[in-house]
Amino acid sequence: MSRKYLVAGNWKMNNNLAEAQKLASEVIHMVYQNPCEHVEVMLAPPFLFTRTVAAMIEPKNESVSLGAQNCHTEQSGAFTGEISAEMLKSVGCKYVILGHSERREYFEESNQTVNEKVKAALNAGLLPILCIGESLTERESGIFKDVIGKQIKEGLDGISSSEMSKIVLAYEPIWAIGTGKTASPEQAQEVHHFIRESIASLYDSALANNTSILYGGSCKPDNASEIFAKADVDGGLIGGAALKSKDFVTIAKALSNAVKSTQNA
Repeated sequence: MSRKYLVAGNWKMNNNLAEAQKLASEVIHMVYQNPCEHVEVMLAPPFLFTRTVAAMIEPKNESVSLGAQNCHTEQSGAFTGEISAEMLKSVGCKYVILGHSERREYFEESNQTVNEKVKAALNAGLLPILCIGESLTERESGIFKDVIGKQIKEGLDGISSSEMSKIVLAYEPIWAIGTGKTASPEQAQEVHHFIRESIASLYDSALANNTSILYGGSCKPDNASEIFAKADVDGGLIGGAALKSKDFVTIAKALSNAVKSTQNA
């Protein structure tokens, strides 16, 4: 296993069917026509549109993949309104975003709940994107590393090394999500390096070095290159900018250029 470079578009609760088809079509066309070398582009539409977007993605073209924004902890059962990891896998999802700060805040998901979802996703053959991050209060009080370290430890509880090799981590400073504020490239690198060290402590340095860590928090075309230039940033979990096809693909191109620069150095 080697570190992968990923730009994941989280559409959140946006777009009707026609808008979702248009956005997906534009992104897929641009990426297929002008590939982002070394970079995988993932689209995570609302549940309703996963099958629609899946049908638009060429099965043999691995440059674009499909993801979901959440899943339930159980395989099936009397959980009205919920979606299982197995259901997502059956309609073509490759990834699932878990533990997003909005899920933690608005739906009161604990580290333990997120851990159960990670296990459910792995059991279904999905690749989890495990989100971690601190609030503004936690950042300003200087306890953000303690918070993030706890999220990592409890979110990965009971996860084996082989399972960990299938997990992508996403650092999202909560104070920078949808606020227009962005962690500086140096702040992002500091936390990404800390996350990698935490993985090395829980597992080993080889696994840590091969773990992909995305940055999420108002990443836009005009700041992506600076953020992606940092050694421990392997891509982005993109929210608002993922709803504009040109902006989203521009961000993916920025990551592609950063990877090529590193490889040519």
